[in-house]
Amino acid sequence: MPAIDPGQDPIGNSSPTGDVRLSSLDARLKAATEAEKARTGVAPRKPDKGYRQGSRVLTELIAGPAGGALLGWVMDLLFGTAPWLLLVMLVLGTIVAFRNIYRISQQRPE
Repeated sequence: MPAIDPGQDPIGNSSPTGDVRLSSLDARLKAATEAEKARTGVAPRKPDKGYRQGSRVLTELIAGPAGGALLGWVMDLLFGTAPWLLLVMLVLGTIVAFRNIYRISQQRPE
């Protein structure tokens, strides 16, 4: 009957810290990490003003109509006015969103 082989490579020469392959991998990972830090810079950058303005526009475009629709739906449930308050509040939310987007667009990016 053959000996049970786990299918793994033998460890080889052991170093005081453990497996030679693991210490070699650790050294390569440290070198790669240092090279990446040198390439990209250590300090994380803040997004520029144009990117922040774009995010605000997207937020307004989604939140305005969604908030108006949610508020109109709740008011419809309270007052029993079927879809009318939902539609009115959806339109008002869209108008407010576009007004806010216009205001954002009037600000100059640096």
